[in-house]
Amino acid sequence: MKSPEVDQAQPTNTDTNQTKNGYLALVSRLVFDEKLPVRFMYKTVPEHLNDTGWRLFTGYESEEFLADLVVNTTPVPLEKLSQLDSSLSELFEYNAGTVWERAPGSEGWQRVYDFRIPTESVEVNITNDVSQFKN
Repeated sequence: MKSPEVDQAQPTNTDTNQTKNGYLALVSRLVFDEKLPVRFMYKTVPEHLNDTGWRLFTGYESEEFLADLVVNTTPVPLEKLSQLDSSLSELFEYNAGTVWERAPGSEGWQRVYDFRIPTESVEVNITNDVSQFKN
């Protein structure tokens, strides 16, 4: 079976030229618990050496569900995900900052440009006052 086309025939070198590390994606538990297909995915900066940065969802996750991704996602090898849905393989080549969606009933993926990928908020205080530094 031929995989569905994505909205770009071939990724450009700038879309796929990052160093590839890791082999795991974080996947919504709804994909496995409820047997729902992946319909939304994005790639963020990987959190550790085994992480690819890919985050995959069904599109049916509630705000409460998304508020606790540690509990509600599970790490899954990209190879297993590609076996479950061959249309994901081509997308896994893309760099961090890439977002994709697939409408219900649609076979093809569309690239999304207006979604802001969630990031951890880190509070940083910047000062030039050396008296605030401790030994």
